[in-house]
Amino acid sequence: MWIVNTRFSCLCTLHPDYSFVPRWQPPFITALAAEDRCHLNGLSLVDGRPKYVTALAETDMANGWRAEKAHGGCLMELSSGEVISRGLSMPHSPRWHDGRLWLLESGTGQLVLVDPASGLRQIVAELPGFARGLACCGPYAFVGLSKIRKTSAMDGVPLAERREQLKCGVAVVDLRTGQVIGFLEFQTAVEEIFDVQLLLGQRYPEVIGFQQETIQHTFIVPRGLPGC
Repeated sequence: MWIVNTRFSCLCTLHPDYSFVPRWQPPFITALAAEDRCHLNGLSLVDGRPKYVTALAETDMANGWRAEKAHGGCLMELSSGEVISRGLSMPHSPRWHDGRLWLLESGTGQLVLVDPASGLRQIVAELPGFARGLACCGPYAFVGLSKIRKTSAMDGVPLAERREQLKCGVAVVDLRTGQVIGFLEFQTAVEEIFDVQLLLGQRYPEVIGFQQETIQHTFIVPRGLPGC
């Protein structure tokens, strides 16, 4: 299991005797320290192996990424340590899907396609929220969108200029056309989405709150089973 350890600016694995075992750091990081130096945040696997990562800045000082968040983000390739693409606004959620590399430029609310060889970027879709959390299935991408609180670290990026128009929810984008073909919006209570995952093959998922005793007396019967 590979873990993005944002606070220590590294990729790590677990160990029964330690909190974690550091396995990889960006070349510009010079020490293993709990200082969130570059805000390493996203990992993409290719054929089951770690291949690409995103960070909010190429900085080597404690919380240095905060001053660079508007346009200091980067996409890196692990084996070489090289930066593939620079100048990103808070990049998140790199994903290898259908033989191509996708990511979210959260600070602009864009779904982006990146050429790993040249670093050239193509905007696939413009979305009405801080994009964070990307899951792909076939020709579709499911993107988590958040609003921007005035006190959040997201403030100061280009998307913040449209703060009042932003929405929170999950958008479905057709990767072939860039069109948003579906949108689930949270109109109250929820204002931020941190990740999106697909539950493939599930027809009747349900979310149960654990702050009350609901879990103790809730019984879920999946739809479509014989006799149901």
